[in-house]
Amino acid sequence: MQISKDMLIGELVQKHELIPSMLMRAGMHCLGCPSAQMETLEEACMVHGIDCDTLVSGMNEVLADK
Repeated sequence: MQISKDMLIGELVQKHELIPSMLMRAGMHCLGCPSAQMETLEEACMVHGIDCDTLVSGMNEVLADK
């Protein structure tokens, strides 16, 4: 599985059981918010001041080992 920054948060949290905890550790504590479900990872990163490329790269590294 490959994560990209144009994927929706709602889609991501259902893809793998590690993704919600990775997003929460990055500072995205609003995963249950209805509006967050329709945001892309890139949009959510912008709102939370997170470097999206770094987050995507780190998530893909972790998931590649699973």
